[in-house]
Amino acid sequence: MEQLKPLDAGFLEAEDSDRHVSLAVGGLSIIEGPEPDFDALCANIAERMLRVPRFNQVLKTHVLDLNPPEWVEDDGFDLSHHVHRAAVPNPGDDTALFRLVADIMERRLDRDRPLWECWVIEGLQDGRWALLMKIHHCIADGIATMHMFSGLADEGEVSNYANEIRAARSQSTGVDVPKLSVNPLSWASGAWNLARSATGAARLALEGALEVTTGLLQPAASSSLVGPVSTMRRISAAQVSLRDVRNICDAFGVTINDVALAAITDSFRAALLRRGERPRRNSLRTLVPVSIRSNDALGVADNRVSLMLPFLPVEKEDPVEQLRAVHRRLSRTKGSGQREAGAVFVAAASVVPFPFTAWAVRVLTKLPQRGVVTLATNVPGPRQRMRIVGREVVRVVPIPPIALQLRTGIAILSYADDLVFGITGDFDTAADIDDLARGIEAAVARLAAISAEKRDDRAG
Repeated sequence: MEQLKPLDAGFLEAEDSDRHVSLAVGGLSIIEGPEPDFDALCANIAERMLRVPRFNQVLKTHVLDLNPPEWVEDDGFDLSHHVHRAAVPNPGDDTALFRLVADIMERRLDRDRPLWECWVIEGLQDGRWALLMKIHHCIADGIATMHMFSGLADEGEVSNYANEIRAARSQSTGVDVPKLSVNPLSWASGAWNLARSATGAARLALEGALEVTTGLLQPAASSSLVGPVSTMRRISAAQVSLRDVRNICDAFGVTINDVALAAITDSFRAALLRRGERPRRNSLRTLVPVSIRSNDALGVADNRVSLMLPFLPVEKEDPVEQLRAVHRRLSRTKGSGQREAGAVFVAAASVVPFPFTAWAVRVLTKLPQRGVVTLATNVPGPRQRMRIVGREVVRVVPIPPIALQLRTGIAILSYADDLVFGITGDFDTAADIDDLARGIEAAVARLAAISAEKRDDRAG
C-alpha cells in the first residue's frame, strides 16, 4: 500500500480545518457537438481513466494519525458513483454553465470512495457539450492533473508545455527525501541525510525560509479580498491569445507568467477601486505555486510544488509599469531562495513522524491567516487542440479551489493558441469575479496594443 506524502495529506488537513471549503481541482472542457451516446462515452471514460491507479483507490486512514493515510484498492468500485450527467438551463451560455460548475465544485468529494468525479454537461449553445473533471488536490497538483486529463484525448497523452518549465529541465529537486518512519532512530538518520543533501543550497534556502515565514505571518493591507468564506462559489473565466502574450513578452523582455500576473494585477487594482478601497504596495501578496516536477515524473500522481509569495504591484496605475514591476519582483523572489526553501521544507516534512506533521498542519490551517490574499497558479497545458471521442475540445478552463481565508483563486492554463484564466470566488464576498475576468482580458489587450505601437516605432 502506498502512503500519502506529507504535502498530499496536507490538502486533506486543510480541507478538514474549514467546513466551508472543498479542496478539489477541476478541469472544464467545452467540446464540439454532437454529444455522443452517454453509455458509450462512460465506457470510453472508464477505459481511459482507470489506467491511473488513483482513480480506483480509496484512502485508508489510521486512528490518531499514527501513520499517513494509505491508498488501497476499492473492492466495491462502481463507475456510476463517479460519472454523472447534468444539463444547463437555456440559453446554455457561460453564465449558466459556470453556475452549474460552481454548484458541482463547491461540494466535497466522498472520502469513502475514490476521490474523483466526471460530469457530462449537456445543453450548451451551438450544439456543444462539456466534460468536467473533478479531482481532489491530495491526488495531484496542476501539472499531474493536466497530464492525467490529457489521457482522455483520442491521441493519448498529448504534447504540452510542461517540459518548458524550469524544474522539468532537471531530473530531481536536488534533495534526497528519506522514507517516512515512526522509529526515532530512523527519523534522526533521515534528518541527517537530508541535512547533508541540502548543504549546497542551505544559505539560499534559509534566506528564502525567512521570507516565506515573514510573508505568512505579516498581515497584508486590510481589504475585502481576504477573510472567512461561505460554502458557495462563483466561477468565471478569461481567455486571451497566446500570440498577443508572446508579442508582449518580445516587446518588453518578460515571460508569459509575467504578463499573466501583470494582467491579474491590473484587474485586482480595478476591483479594489471598484469596492472603494485604496490599492497599496502590500495589498496583494499572492501565493504563486512553483513546480519542482521533473520531466521524468510528469505522469506521477502526487503534488510536487514549492511556492513564492510576491506582492503584485496593484499600487501602480500604468500597465507598463505594472508589467515591469511584476518582472522585477518575480525575478527577485526567484533569486531569494523561496522556491528552494519550499522544496526543502516539503522534503524535511518527510522525515518527521506523521503524527507531528499532521498535528502541525491541522493547527496552522485553523489559524486566521491574513498574510496571503489570493492564489495565482500557472499550469502548462496541451500545445494542440485535443479530440475526445472524435469531437474537438474547443476550450479548456481550469477550476482552482479556495481555502485558508482566500476569497478568490486564479488558475492560468495554456491550451493550444490561448491562455485561459479560470477564476473561483466566494459567492458572498466575490460577486464581481466576472468583472475580474473582463479586466484581465482588457489588461492583456492594452499591453498588446502598446507592444504593437512599440514594434511600429522600431520599424519606422
